[in-house]
Amino acid sequence: MTTNNIHNLTRSTDDVVIVGGGLAGLFCALKLAPRPVTLISAAPLGLGASSAWAQGGIAAAVAEGDSPEAHAADTIAVGGGIVDEAVALGIAREAGPRIHDLLAYGVPFDRDLEGRLAVGREAAHSARRIVHVRGDGAGAAIVAALSAAVRRTPSIRLIEGFVAEALLTEDGAVTGLRLREAGNFAARPVMIASRAVVLATGGIGHLYAVTTNPAEANGSGLAIAARAGAVIADPEFVQFHPTAIMVGRDPAPLATEALRGEGATLINANGEHFMAALHPLAELAPRDIVARGVFAEIAAGRGAFLDAREALGAHFAEKFPTVHASCIAAGIDPATHAIPIAPAVHYHMGGIAVDTRGRSSIDGLWAGGEVSSTGMHGANRLASNSLLEAVVYAARIAEDIAGHAIPSPARLPEALVTSRSGVPDTSIVQRLRAMMSANVGVIRERDGLAEAVRSLAALEHTATSMVVRNMATAALLVAASAWSRHESRGAHCRADFPAEVPALARRTTTTLAEVHDIADSLTENSTPRIAQFMIA
Repeated sequence: MTTNNIHNLTRSTDDVVIVGGGLAGLFCALKLAPRPVTLISAAPLGLGASSAWAQGGIAAAVAEGDSPEAHAADTIAVGGGIVDEAVALGIAREAGPRIHDLLAYGVPFDRDLEGRLAVGREAAHSARRIVHVRGDGAGAAIVAALSAAVRRTPSIRLIEGFVAEALLTEDGAVTGLRLREAGNFAARPVMIASRAVVLATGGIGHLYAVTTNPAEANGSGLAIAARAGAVIADPEFVQFHPTAIMVGRDPAPLATEALRGEGATLINANGEHFMAALHPLAELAPRDIVARGVFAEIAAGRGAFLDAREALGAHFAEKFPTVHASCIAAGIDPATHAIPIAPAVHYHMGGIAVDTRGRSSIDGLWAGGEVSSTGMHGANRLASNSLLEAVVYAARIAEDIAGHAIPSPARLPEALVTSRSGVPDTSIVQRLRAMMSANVGVIRERDGLAEAVRSLAALEHTATSMVVRNMATAALLVAASAWSRHESRGAHCRADFPAEVPALARRTTTTLAEVHDIADSLTENSTPRIAQFMIA
């Protein structure tokens, strides 16, 4: 592997260009070896990726008595009636080979006393099938192992500290990317020409005020693909993890679902176990149901807490060291005290629409990981399916590119390298995030969604910072699609349309042009609310 300063990067390359240093990007780069790859990461490799923060693990039917068919059935059962069943089964069947790939790259998955892969249980799974690393350290261990493998692979050229702020196309095909040094808004952008681009830029958590995602998960990949004309699928479906630890940190530390799999319970300030009245599986109900239960307790003023004192007690630190460290840092001993929690944006089921090979609607553009939407998750992701989907699709993308003739790119004209980006106004970003949490959050309704759509469309139009513009674009896709879905389904809950509508049991597909049409229709005879972003 070679690590380059961006100024040494050739402006035109026959490399496959992968944007994103998380699980999907790393795995795809490794699977493409020895084909030349340029891997662009906004943060130093191993940092800034949601996959590195994943505590639960990877869902895989590798234990005796389990099967891919059972795994797929569980995935379909919680997906709100819109899971692509063939996709879910195909991914479940590829879990075993991808786990063995990760083992070969050095991932130290937990094993039982007989040397077999140890598996745990998480919400809505009918079997113990979650493969862990040291209890709650799977994401960090996987990304660390793959990062090390990338650094020792000579065919991979690594560019760290740069973000993709625009996707370049011509006649419906990718021609390259516009990059900018992360955080250096005075710098001129740099163009890289390529006919094969893989977006693996992660999710949208930082479009919301409370999230478990790193700051880099701000919807940039979704926005640049949509602006280039890509079809976007299911953007209204945003999963809120029910047990973010509320200790005043941004992003909020996560209390993994595996804690409830080991017997931890949810209580309010009165010590009442409120989930049993909401779902037969209580604490192990699907995430959307648990998130709404926690939200309701907080909204009613009773608060919500994760109680592991009886289930784990003195063994907490040994079994869940990451969560334990977060609690201790905030002055909470989870062995003796309940942990204050709240729902936080954790995962986006929507994203760039891709086929079973990871191809988007734009020729030469593939997408993998959270920025994509494969149809596996439907309206509500099953726990620990995201890392599995990321590695399965990263491998499929690599295989597809290997058998795909990629035209050599033309050198991009110098005239494109002119614009500078304004510094993002932190107060505007904070207001955007607050609006998304208030109006496009756990519970949604017509007027709040309409207000969000109008405001975000106006902000997208007036933003002088590419960071803010991309955030507004991604947020607008979510808000407009949520406004358009007149029902409650999975993670999308409308207070004014509380029931599922059978006729709407289908996936959403949209484009930015269609979303702008929705915004225009809502803006007629109404004053845009951009002023609220501009108030000091």
